Amino acid sequence: MRPALFAILLVAAVPTLQAGTTNILSTPSYTITIEGCEEYVTSCDDVKYVGISKKTGKSIALTGKTVHTMGPDGVTPAYFLGYTFRNGSTVYFVGDDGELRVTRGSKVLVEETGVWKQ
Repeated sequence: MRPALFAILLVAAVPTLQAGTTNILSTPSYTITIEGCEEYVTSCDDVKYVGISKKTGKSIALTGKTVHTMGPDGVTPAYFLGYTFRNGSTVYFVGDDGELRVTRGSKVLVEETGVWKQ
């Protein structure tokens, strides 16, 4: 792969969150706030999640990481997919496309699609 093309692909893989910014995902049942890492960081293991139930007002705060497809070398992050957060055996996935999926093992606890706000 030519270096210029690789650089373009790498920039395209940068998550939509930037340093100091907060993005909010609003689904039918939850308001989720995601706070990202340093600007232009391709992968990050320090993403903050705060989810608030619209029904009960209860909240949960978690720290997680970005999720990407892998490049042809199997090591380099490629396309940005979203974020994943863990709370014991419960996994929260927040997709760049507005998907919220909460699972425990093979059981899906929540699956909703929302709209990103900035």
